[in-house]
Amino acid sequence: MAEIVNLNRARKARAKQEEAAQAAANRTKHGRTKAEKDNDRRTEERRQALLDGAKRED
Repeated sequence: MAEIVNLNRARKARAKQEEAAQAAANRTKHGRTKAEKDNDRRTEERRQALLDGAKRED
């Protein structure tokens, strides 16, 4: 027979897992040093300049 599952408990457990995943993502996004942020900003600016330089004038 199938195991009886309390749907409220299952819903809350799933929400808790999603919150933990979001917290981990926030830690990686906001938990960086100034040097890492500057490096990422420069890399993004170079990438954007390359992309803008490849645009066609139609």
